[in-house]
Amino acid sequence: MREAAFVKQNKDKWLTFESVLINKDQIPPDKLASLYMEVTDHLSYAQTFYPQSKTLEYLNHLASQSHSIIYKTKRESSKRFITFFTEEFPLIMYQYQKQLLIAFLTFLLFSLIGAYSAASDGTFVRAILGDRYVNMTLDNIEQGDPMGVYKEQGELNMFLGITINNVKVAFYAFIYGMLLTIGSLYIIMQNAIMVGSFQYFFFEQGVGWESIRTIWIHGTIEISVIIIAGCAGMVLGNSILFPNTYTRLASFKRGMKNGLKIVVSTVPLFIIAGFLEGFVTRHTEMPDWLAILIIATSLAIILFYYVYYPIKKHKEEVARLALIPNIEEIY
Repeated sequence: MREAAFVKQNKDKWLTFESVLINKDQIPPDKLASLYMEVTDHLSYAQTFYPQSKTLEYLNHLASQSHSIIYKTKRESSKRFITFFTEEFPLIMYQYQKQLLIAFLTFLLFSLIGAYSAASDGTFVRAILGDRYVNMTLDNIEQGDPMGVYKEQGELNMFLGITINNVKVAFYAFIYGMLLTIGSLYIIMQNAIMVGSFQYFFFEQGVGWESIRTIWIHGTIEISVIIIAGCAGMVLGNSILFPNTYTRLASFKRGMKNGLKIVVSTVPLFIIAGFLEGFVTRHTEMPDWLAILIIATSLAIILFYYVYYPIKKHKEEVARLALIPNIEEIY
């Protein structure tokens, strides 16, 4: 990459970091460390490709000035847990709205494929869900309790089992991103086909609404976790495929770190989804309005935290940076 293009691509990040050093802005230690790591990565790149340049001199000065500040702020705030969810993570998530959209559209597409396959082939649902589950569900429908499967286990055992299973699926969706993103998309596809065929099966049996108002009480968050974890896997996979100005190793480390943060953000959702499936879904006698309220609230929380709030925090950050005094040009 030509030096001028390298400067143009990364200059905004350098100026942001410089403004933090000059104006002594108070920012979370991890955010400062992240900026520092980016600058040092760029410094290594400049040392390799632009020796004896103004760019190298500038980055070297910036990195040395920041070193002492990094170690002064090494001790993390007692509010670190809160600021991660309210400040740091939303700004990270804003960068990956495209990957989140792709993960969602992939899930939607293969859900429709699953439903279409179930409609076209009478054996497809059994192939996906298994004969035992299908036969058990048919028996429950005949007995007038289509969602009886959610009443078989005790509340606590189901809560723990479902939570652990959700963690496992999300972890697979993330770590399979190492297979150049295709692995994460495969996990999304696999679950989407299952959901599509599963949902069609209930409509075919004449209990479609009963399935929607019951299954999606916990399914709204559960499926969202899979999509979000798939997004994290795409972040990891893309870091290998598209390192940009980073070395491939540095890009991979960055993708792993940000992807893990996305997965960590879903931990409260694991617990909520497990609680709903273990303690709430089994109450199929609840009125429709209450089931709809739970589903709508769950969806609103997901959309707010993973779409609206990151965009809002990004706009606030842009507005804050706009107030920073002009800094001399590199050249």
